[in-house]
Amino acid sequence: MSDDWVALLGVKGGPAIRPGSNMPTSILVRIGGRTVLVDAGLGVARGVCDQGVPLTGIDLIVVTHLHSDHYLELGPLLHTAWTAGLTRPVPIIGPAGLDDYWRHFLSSMAFDIDLRIADEGRVPLAPLAQIATLNDGVVFNEDGLKIEAIRNHHPPIEDSFALRLRAGGKCLVLSGDTAPFDGWDAAVAGADLLVHEAMLTAGVDAVIAGLAHPDPRLRDHILRAHTDAADLGHMATRAGVKALALNHFVPDGMAQFTESHWTDAVRQGWSGPLTIGRDGQRISF
Repeated sequence: MSDDWVALLGVKGGPAIRPGSNMPTSILVRIGGRTVLVDAGLGVARGVCDQGVPLTGIDLIVVTHLHSDHYLELGPLLHTAWTAGLTRPVPIIGPAGLDDYWRHFLSSMAFDIDLRIADEGRVPLAPLAQIATLNDGVVFNEDGLKIEAIRNHHPPIEDSFALRLRAGGKCLVLSGDTAPFDGWDAAVAGADLLVHEAMLTAGVDAVIAGLAHPDPRLRDHILRAHTDAADLGHMATRAGVKALALNHFVPDGMAQFTESHWTDAVRQGWSGPLTIGRDGQRISF
């Protein structure tokens, strides 16, 4: 079995959870001897531990964009890792504005943080997050692991990125949240594993109808900012990826949309290895 793997800690699209739904998006990657967390949605700390990885064992964190379902639990994750014994800085790469989130999180937790430093002898928490700005191009290149960020298409957010991770001759691509965009095929071409968000266009109206306060603006956002599963299948074939896994499902947790709906949609254009992701699922590549 390969030493390189992806764990889908949460596969739900969007920030809300309900009975029967999955958790929002977070992905844990083991590649090139490093443990990388991509996004930190609600439930990420529990998800990391459920993979047998201590919170103090994360080597790098990348946040793909500043929608809450991708970074809501970043502060609590780091705080919890700190209480679990984290004393070394953790590199964090994320879009402009992520440092403001961290600063305000520290301010909101100042009483607890200061108390634990004084009363328990803990190291200062603030310097443990070494935040760098995520932009197009190579964002990490150390000890054989190279990570490239590709600006995708997730309007109205401009700073939204897919990631290409390479190590040991293997290539993993994580789509982030995106609709099809110029260069989409090239961004994922030849990936040993492509983990891509997916939407069932037919299910979007069901999502909106189930909301307490439905608004047509949300429907418009979903349709213009995400990728229909059928389109994804065709793209994966064109780009020559070796295996495909789906995450960030829209809709999610609705009994009328089963795994077969996702499979049937993707299989319109893709005949290769296919994983319909679920929370906690680990995929070797």
